[in-house]
Amino acid sequence: MNEKIKELAEQSGLEYNFDPMTWLKYNKFAELIVRECMEIANDYDGCKLSGPGMLIANDIEEHFGLK
Repeated sequence: MNEKIKELAEQSGLEYNFDPMTWLKYNKFAELIVRECMEIANDYDGCKLSGPGMLIANDIEEHFGLK
């Protein structure tokens, strides 16, 4: 599991003391939210290949350790 997402899950009260498949689903859910945020940032630039939105999306991706 991504360490940043794991840290945030623990801060929200989730503990890894249940079915691992459930934990993987929570992780996937968090990753999908992060990717939606990245998409919003990328859309800020419209059709451009670079711009502030893309930079922000890249920062979000790096911060959460997504690939």
